Amino acid sequence: MNKLLWFSLSIAALLLPQLTQAADIPTLSMSLGQGDDPDAWFNGMKILALLTILTLAPSILVMMTSFTRILIVFSFLRQALGTQQAPSNQILIGLSLFLTMFIMMPVWQKIDANALTPYINEEINQSVAFERGLAPLRDFMLKQTREDDLILFLNAARLDKPAKAADTPMHVLIPSFVISEIRTAFEIGFLIYIPFVVLDLVVASVLMSMGMMMLPPVMISLPLKIILFVLVDGWHLITANLLASFHM
Repeated sequence: MNKLLWFSLSIAALLLPQLTQAADIPTLSMSLGQGDDPDAWFNGMKILALLTILTLAPSILVMMTSFTRILIVFSFLRQALGTQQAPSNQILIGLSLFLTMFIMMPVWQKIDANALTPYINEEINQSVAFERGLAPLRDFMLKQTREDDLILFLNAARLDKPAKAADTPMHVLIPSFVISEIRTAFEIGFLIYIPFVVLDLVVASVLMSMGMMMLPPVMISLPLKIILFVLVDGWHLITANLLASFHM
């Protein structure tokens, strides 16, 4: 151990001068100084606002896409199976992300074709690109949002019902979409729970009738639920019904 310690200290002593001389590492800084051009100052503020929006990208992904419904359904499935941490949170989140990419791909393709590409080619300005980019996302959320939830937030905001659904303000549509997604996910989760609860009741009743009251029913029902889920190709059925719930 002493030799290993002295060897580590020697390596650190040799590398220390090299680390202290690494003064040419590039740095990135941003500042808003005094300028005579208001347009340049305004463009700097827009860049700062864009960087702030990028920090909210995870929340946008969760709240304005299909990610919420998919992840909640998979969480219900794991709880119904009773497998504790299998599959792990990382696997469920990763699978939910890839399914979200698959479901949202047509929407992103429309955003790219109608807003992003024309803006990069300088065919439209920023405001037009923003409106065109929101249109496909608004259409997707409107298809998944219940009318009752929209009316709830319209009344809370003291707004009249728009003549067209496309005229719904985003600050009303987003929370309506989120609670609609949570409701739909809970409905699917309830349907997933039913067969597993029935199996638990059957196993518990059989053990009680056999007088095996000291044996935990979960020790028998857990492998039965796993093999039943595998035999019916459960992951295929759950994924197919999730895709169908988004009217793909």
